[in-house]
Amino acid sequence: METTGTTTTTTTTTNTQQQVSAKPGMRKPVFTKVDQLKPGTSGHTLTVKVVSSKTVLQKGRAASQHLRHTRIAECLVGDETGTIIFTARNDQVDLMKPGATVNLRNAKIDMFKGSMRLAVDKWGRVEVTEPAKFVVKEDNNLSLVEYELVNVVEE
Repeated sequence: METTGTTTTTTTTTNTQQQVSAKPGMRKPVFTKVDQLKPGTSGHTLTVKVVSSKTVLQKGRAASQHLRHTRIAECLVGDETGTIIFTARNDQVDLMKPGATVNLRNAKIDMFKGSMRLAVDKWGRVEVTEPAKFVVKEDNNLSLVEYELVNVVEE
């Protein structure tokens, strides 16, 4: 009887250790290429080069310091498969300098006036990385493709 109790306790301890070691760690990101992006998708991880950056909105009140300034820039980013417009917001604008290589984590595709825009919200991350060796393919701009929402009626 006493041996069985000890064995059970040992087994429980072993199972607990296996459960701890079996917990999944952070999984490796799967990198997407620009030409694989589709409307309405999210969760993309990309490494892209910034081709150009243009500030389109900059507002905020100088009178009150505690109010946050809103800055939005449209940046043309791309890799060896194509380019797309990335909408940078607030602190992201400072990172998106032409010629810089950035990793975009958990990026999503927003639709703006029928065309695709890449964006990273508060759940994602924009980080500058070492310069990439690829040459940006500028003649395949996915943001120039216009999409139309079509309702399909099932019969």
